[in-house]
Amino acid sequence: MLLPAKAEVARLLRRYRAWERAMLAAPSDRTVRATFEDTGYTLCVLMGKRCAREAADAAEQYLRDTPSAYLLKQEERPRTVSVAAGQGRPRTRRRFHAGR
Repeated sequence: MLLPAKAEVARLLRRYRAWERAMLAAPSDRTVRATFEDTGYTLCVLMGKRCAREAADAAEQYLRDTPSAYLLKQEERPRTVSVAAGQGRPRTRRRFHAGR
């Protein structure tokens, strides 16, 4: 698994936290919110997470650990059932929206 440069992760995490504070200070400012969400999305992509909070937590963990220790911790996390393991298709949660 390829890992991002720690300097880039640190830079993006600082930027995410700064925009988070700005968004909390001015929640109705659409420009601030959009920039915060864009930064969160970039952090998600960089850290391989689906949620910005998970990505920020993963980034902090990655910056604290050595790359090999971080990878070991990621592998220890429980995973969903795998198709490769011969146990059928993984189940996905269906979301139904009211009125649809």
